Amino acid sequence: MTKEFIEGFFKRDGAYIFLASIFARILSFLASWIALKLLSNFGLGLVIYALNIILMIIPISGLGASQGLLRYGALYNSEKDKNNLFAYVLKKGSFYSLIMIVLIVILSPVLTFEMTASRPYLLMISFQILTMFLLESLKTQFRVLHQNKTFAYVDITYSILLLLTVFLGSWFFKENGYVLALVLTPLITFLLFIRKITFNIKKIIPFNFSIKTFWKYSFYTGLSNVATQLLIILDIILIGQILNDPEKVTLYKYLSLIPFSLLFLPRALLITDFVNLTQKHRKKEYINTYIKNYTSFFSIISVIIIILSFIFKNYILHFFGEEFINYGSTFIVLIIGISAVLSLRGLFGNLLSVIGKAYINYWISIIAILINLIANFILIPRFGILGAAITSAIIMWVTSILSVFAFYHYYKKI
Repeated sequence: MTKEFIEGFFKRDGAYIFLASIFARILSFLASWIALKLLSNFGLGLVIYALNIILMIIPISGLGASQGLLRYGALYNSEKDKNNLFAYVLKKGSFYSLIMIVLIVILSPVLTFEMTASRPYLLMISFQILTMFLLESLKTQFRVLHQNKTFAYVDITYSILLLLTVFLGSWFFKENGYVLALVLTPLITFLLFIRKITFNIKKIIPFNFSIKTFWKYSFYTGLSNVATQLLIILDIILIGQILNDPEKVTLYKYLSLIPFSLLFLPRALLITDFVNLTQKHRKKEYINTYIKNYTSFFSIISVIIIILSFIFKNYILHFFGEEFINYGSTFIVLIIGISAVLSLRGLFGNLLSVIGKAYINYWISIIAILINLIANFILIPRFGILGAAITSAIIMWVTSILSVFAFYHYYKKI
């Protein structure tokens, strides 16, 4: 990477976000590990099954309003205008999130028809659609205001609270306590930090852009983010549906925990730089240099991760339990797949949103869903959870390559 690339990252308080992301990943990992140790594999499998249905929906909570806040807020110069948009997003997004919760409650018998024992957990976890929307909107606003340091503090606070609430909830109330921790921690964090932003939710000034365009962008961006969640969530749901074995759901969840946790690396960089990239998206020389530096750096990181994972896979998996060591090939396949997201999809998916082409990510996500469904119904019955890992790896590489071609196709027209 060039000196300018590194200096720009640190100038925008990227170090705070990077360190907060590492800290958050470690604490999130520990929270998951605590749940694994305090809860039965069967009970935890039921919770995980329900949770992944909700995680698949969370990217479009509030109809994706927090995504629209990120791009359209970045285009404003006035802090007052940015906060006015934030108030609008909170008001409308919360209303749409509540509607989505009602729909989940109504559809819960259908969503859990193969694992009916998970339905009570689904009903409880559905409220995370609202609490996570509130927290993500708040974090997005701090990015829009160029307060990356505060964003990092929010991330750290949430991670610490989650670790504590998961431990206490799982210890005293088992699965129900774990679910309550997942639902209430985002809300608690939101209430702790919302006072740092001055806004009036009752008085919203008209915007200088089309509301219809805002919601179209928000919803399509939210749908495209579903694709990233689907890389593993749909696998878990289909494992539960096809194998009807909550313990296999738990195994796959924890085998994929480390590979998908590695996404904090590009996430930290792009969280720091998204607003800046949006403001400079017409400066092609700057964007092309950024792409070159990013892909070079993360390609090297990906190769190192693959080599280290192959050498130390048994030691890594033994941390979860001896039964996980037998699934080393599943772990390695997921690592190979995640390298595509690290080096390509993470960047080019965001760049498509930067140039206002979020709907392209949506169509790429549709392709991912189709591949996922077809491949999993073929491979899971034959190879078990390894089949789900192979499907995920295929999707990650296909969607990454499509993102690259799509970005260059549209960017040359700007």
